[in-house]
Amino acid sequence: MQVKIQPASAISGAIRLPGDKSISHRYAILASVAEGTSTLRNYSTGADPHSTLNCVETLGIGVERDGTEIKVHGKGLRGYTAPAKTLDVGNSGSTIRMMSGILAAQPFTSRLEGDSSIARRPMKRIITPLELMGAKIAAVDGTYPPIEIQGNADLQAIDYTLPVASAQVKSCVLFAGLYANGTTVTRESHKTRDHSEIALKEFGADIRPQGTTVSITSGAALTGRELLVPGDLSGAAFFLVAAILAKESNLVIYDVGVNPSRTALIDFLVGGGAQIKVLDVRSSGGELIGDLQVRASKFQGGVIEKGVTAALIDEIPVLAVLGAMSEEGLVVRDAGELRVKETDRIATVAENMRRMGIEIETSHDGLRVPGKQQFRAAEVDSFGDHRIAMAFAVASLFADGESTVNEAEAASVSFAEFYDTLERIRG
Repeated sequence: MQVKIQPASAISGAIRLPGDKSISHRYAILASVAEGTSTLRNYSTGADPHSTLNCVETLGIGVERDGTEIKVHGKGLRGYTAPAKTLDVGNSGSTIRMMSGILAAQPFTSRLEGDSSIARRPMKRIITPLELMGAKIAAVDGTYPPIEIQGNADLQAIDYTLPVASAQVKSCVLFAGLYANGTTVTRESHKTRDHSEIALKEFGADIRPQGTTVSITSGAALTGRELLVPGDLSGAAFFLVAAILAKESNLVIYDVGVNPSRTALIDFLVGGGAQIKVLDVRSSGGELIGDLQVRASKFQGGVIEKGVTAALIDEIPVLAVLGAMSEEGLVVRDAGELRVKETDRIATVAENMRRMGIEIETSHDGLRVPGKQQFRAAEVDSFGDHRIAMAFAVASLFADGESTVNEAEAASVSFAEFYDTLERIRG
C-alpha cells in the first residue's frame, strides 16, 4: 500500500492514542495464566499485541474481543494445554521473547515462529537464561527462530545478570520465575521499562523491584483483573515530533502513559527546547497516565548515548527526523540494538534520509544527522518496519512537495489508525 503525504503548516487539535503496545502484551500474557477473567480496556489495536492474544488462544485460553475491550478467561498458572499447532507470533519480537518465559515452565513442547523479520531476530539472549533454569530450547544456528521449547515443570530459580539491559529479556526471565522453585533474580546495568514488574504486582505475584535488581518468588497465584491500558507514549512520539516542527502547532494528546521508566523521551525533548507540558497525571493499575500538550518549538538537537539510548531505542527513527531540522543536529551512540530490530534501523533510516536529500553519517552502532536541513519530496519505503513507515510519514510533512510512503501498511503492526490520525490534525 502506498500513502501520499502533502506538506503540513501546523499540527493542531486533540487526539487519543491506541493502548500501549508493551503494556498490552504483558497484560494479555499474565491474564492468560491468572485465575478467572480479566477485562483489558483500551487494548492496543496494533497487530503485534493481537499476535499475543492468538498465541494464548492456541494454548487453550478463551479470549473475547469487543473492539478495544478484551476479556481473557485465565485458567491459572498451570492452565495451558499443549498446542496442536505452531504458535505464530507474526511480526512480534515481544510475543516470542516474553511468551517463551511462560512456555519454558510448561509440561509440553511448544514451537514458535513468525514472519521473515522474526526469522532474523536473535533469541540467544532468552535461550541462555531459560536453559540455565532447566528448559531445553532448539533454534536455527542456536539463536534464530523458529524456536522449539521443551518445557520443564520443575524449573529452578536463577540469579541472572543480563549481558545487555533489555526489558523483554528481563520480562522473559521474570515470567519463568513465576514457576521456578525459589526466588529468581534479574540484574541490569541500568533500569529498563518496568511494565512487567508493575503488571506482575497488580496480578498478585510476589515481586520485589529494587533499582536495577528485581526478585520474584514462585508460589503466588495470579488473579484476574480489570485494567486500563494507557495510550502509547512510543506512538505519541511521532505526533510530538510533528507538532514541534510544524509552525503554529498546538496539540493535546489525552490519556498517555507517563511511566517514569518511559519518560526519557519527554525529558530529551524538553531538554532540547521542546514546549511540552504533562497535565492531569493520575494512576491506573499502578501505571501513571497524563495528558500531553505540545506546541511548535525551536529544537536545539542533542546527543543520545549510553542508558538514554536504551530508553529511547524505539523512538530513534523519528528523533533522527527531528534532528535533521533541529538547530545543531542529532548524534546517536551505543545503538547497536537498532541493527536487529524489525529492520536494520540504522540502515533503513539512512536510506530514506538520503532519498529525501538529508545528509547522514552512520557507524556500526549509531548515526549523526546535521541540523538545519530541508527534506525534499521523495518516494520512501517502510521496508516492512512500522516505526520506519511512521517516522518518514512525519518527515514527509516537512518536504518541499508531495511524498510517497511505500509499504505504508507496516504501521498497522503497532498503530492501525496512524495515517487517519495524522490527517486529522495536520494543517
